[in-house]
Amino acid sequence: MATLTLTGASGTKYEFTIHDFGPDFNAVGAVYAITKRYQKQDGNYTHSVIYIGQTEDLSTRFDNHHKEDCFTANGANCTCIHRDDDEQSRLDKESDLVEAYKPPCNG
Repeated sequence: MATLTLTGASGTKYEFTIHDFGPDFNAVGAVYAITKRYQKQDGNYTHSVIYIGQTEDLSTRFDNHHKEDCFTANGANCTCIHRDDDEQSRLDKESDLVEAYKPPCNG
């Protein structure tokens, strides 16, 4: 499975698994990044971070997500998942990543 490493403002690196946008997920806690994956001129792929969030249950988080229109407007095509069952840990990681990337849909 493909992975994406995102680096928080603290310098901490977080590894995410890359999934097509909109799939069903298991009921697990996670930090997630909504991204737009695109191919660069050199043939490699990169991601633009559109949104960073966290949830205790991925299986229901994307049912009528409050930022869905923003995801669509920004060309979201991937959901990147970093599993974490600890709520405080997820909140800390979410904050660290939002500070670093300042995603357009987190505003």
